[in-house]
Amino acid sequence: QVQLVESGGGLVQAGGSLRLSCAASGRTLSSYVMGWFRQAPGKERESVAAISRRGGRIYYADSVKGRFTISRDNAKNTVHLQMNSLKPEDTAVYFCAADPNLLGVTSISYYRGSDKYAYWGQGTQVTVSS
Repeated sequence: QVQLVESGGGLVQAGGSLRLSCAASGRTLSSYVMGWFRQAPGKERESVAAISRRGGRIYYADSVKGRFTISRDNAKNTVHLQMNSLKPEDTAVYFCAADPNLLGVTSISYYRGSDKYAYWGQGTQVTVSS
């Protein structure tokens, strides 16, 4: 079992940047597909980005393409989400998630769904002011 802890959230003005981190413990992160999700008040949890175990395949939601970058450092057991050109509509609690991909799924877009992940962090708040 892997434990996930997010950090890096905060309050930022529109147009600013934040870098979220997800630290894993309990298992080697390289064994897991990783994803970032977000949930705004009154809305469903939505996919932001996903990255394959070695980082060779990446998925982004259309709403963040060109602004957000997901990356992973398996040696340090961390995954990052660099968020640039932030907008007020990016305000949400951001969660990282992990899945061992026991089925051997090769399409990273499969991991858009929150139901595809076995492990979740507690989330970190991101607030973008206008």
